[in-house]
This record gives sequence, structure tokens and C-alpha cells, in this order.
Amino acid sequence: MKLVKSNKILNTDKHDIFARTIGNKLAPARKIAILSHVNPDGDAVGSSLALSHFLSNDGIDSIVIMPNEYPDYLKWMPGSEDVIIYSKKKKLAEEIVMEAEILFMLDFNSTERAGKLGPSIKETGAFKIMIDHHPDPDGFADAILTDTISSSTAELVYRYMEKTGKASCIDSRVAECIYAGIMSDTGSFSYNSSEPETYRVLSELLKRGIDKDAIYSRVYDNFSENRMRLLGFCLDKKMVVLPEYGTAYISLSLDEKKKYRFVRGDAEGFVNYPLSIKGIDFAVFFMENDDHIKLSFRSRGSFDTNIFAVENFGGGGHLNASGGESELGLLDTINKFVSVLPKYKERRKAEG
Repeated sequence: MKLVKSNKILNTDKHDIFARTIGNKLAPARKIAILSHVNPDGDAVGSSLALSHFLSNDGIDSIVIMPNEYPDYLKWMPGSEDVIIYSKKKKLAEEIVMEAEILFMLDFNSTERAGKLGPSIKETGAFKIMIDHHPDPDGFADAILTDTISSSTAELVYRYMEKTGKASCIDSRVAECIYAGIMSDTGSFSYNSSEPETYRVLSELLKRGIDKDAIYSRVYDNFSENRMRLLGFCLDKKMVVLPEYGTAYISLSLDEKKKYRFVRGDAEGFVNYPLSIKGIDFAVFFMENDDHIKLSFRSRGSFDTNIFAVENFGGGGHLNASGGESELGLLDTINKFVSVLPKYKERRKAEG
């Protein structure tokens, strides 16, 4: 974990310093924007809305902006109806970013992850604050709180809130959004969730009276019939198992998405299913989009999906959960993926 301020690493209590730095900036500010990454997930939406509610409870107004739409199963979160979607209101979103005095950037560490809002982030005169749990931040922000050990950005946001000394501003709305962010970014606590601190935070959230079972149901029991049929199709017809590499993958083409009336979020969690197969510790999901192939990587144990994503598909993430992209066609991308597996098999042997 490190706090970067004016591109200098401070070797002190990072959370305390970070909270004081932000507090000094918030006091006089009147125009505050909160922004997350393209294709927002539960951590992006949950951490952003939680922070907005926290600030509101402290008498500070803010506006949440997402680069594009996010899945319907996340729109139950309080405050979702007020989120500005850049892809729908480009001019308004750009004006908010350019006029902001403070810009919070949550769950991403490179302006490229903000999509077409990236140039506005670089140009705005706002004091830029990054809170994120992905490795290797590119240093474009004025203040950075990053911790790759943290389960999620939502967890980091909660810990920042605690350090402000304003526990009364952490109400049930804040707690619900933080819990949803942590839960969704850990696959309901199946990966990136081995640190005791994560469960301390969860216990504090439960003290706010949230209904964890209801939150789970809203996220995981709220899919369409088409999504369920798509899942069955993928598991029956599109899953390929490569036992010699401890690997399995699923692919989904544009035509198949159209056939099952695919909407954003329908493939969420599909990549995890092959990991239930005995002997499989690496799973990949390939999804064809109009201009690129999106890859999702998951693993069990010590196989590092982050290294695999960085080395082969210009992506990154964490030990057991990462992502990448390819500009090749779907078949060529799959062939490239399969062609590099022998190298990682040998590397695993060498590592014992």
C-alpha cells in the first residue's frame, strides 16, 4: 500500500495521511465528482455510490459518473438513479469533470480505463484522488491510496471513511454499497478474500443493520431467463477442457450473444464455473465484442492470472482474477491462448 502525493511516496501511516490530505481538500471544495472505469462492475458502482452517500451525510455534495451503462442487477443500490452515464450524456459528464475542484477516481489506476473520459481527466484542473487495489498505478493522480492485498476498492473506501473519524456518516446506504462491492469483487468471498482485515470490515458493515442475504439475492438471484439459458448453452456446447494444462475455457461469439438476447452483465460469473471441475485450476472466458475480444481469467491456488494477462493479452488484475483484451478474431485469440499454455506448464513444473 502506498500514498503518492505530488508523485512522492510517503513512508508514514498511509491511511491517516491520506484521510488528512483529502479532508483538507474537501473542506473548501464545492464541485466534487466521483468517477470509475469502463464497463463498471459491482466494486466500481458500490465504492462510488458508498463514497457519495458518505460525503452527503457529511454535508458535501458530489456527482457520480460512469463511462457507460452497468448491469441491471446493480441498479438496486441506493443512489443508482442519480448516476450520470457518460455514453448517454457526454457533454454533461465532460463539463462536470472539467469544472470539478476534486475528482475521485475509484477502482482504476490508468486514464485509459476511463475510456473516452480519459482526456478530460488529464486536462481538468481538479485535485485528482485515486483509490484502487490494482497493481502498478501510473501516477497520474495527486493523491493515491492503493493496496493490492485489499479485497476490493470498496474495502479501501470503507477504511478511508473510518480514518476520517466520521463514523456517524457511515449509514446503512453506505454499508449496503460497500458490502455489495466487496462481495461482487471476491466472487462472493471465493477469491481475493483471505485477509483478516476484509472480515473485520464486513463485521462492521453488518453492525449497520444490512441484510447480507438480501444483497446476495439482488446481485446473484436477479438474472433473466435468457441469461440462464445462455449459461446452459455455454457449459454444454462451448466449454473446452484441457486437462493436460489444468485449464478450461468458454467462448461466446457475437452471433451467440444475439441469439440469447445478451445484455450487459449476462455473462458475469461464467468464467468461474470451470474451476469446479476436478483438476482444473485455470479458467478463461472469451467474449466477442464489436471491435475486440474480452478475456476474463480466474484461477485457484498459486497460478498467477495477473502475470498471464500482462504477458499475453495486455491486461492485468490480481493473482486469482484478471482480465485482458485481444484485437484478433475470436478463433485466432483462442488459438493464441492455447499456443502459450505449454510455456506455463513448464513454468509450473520449474516452480515445483
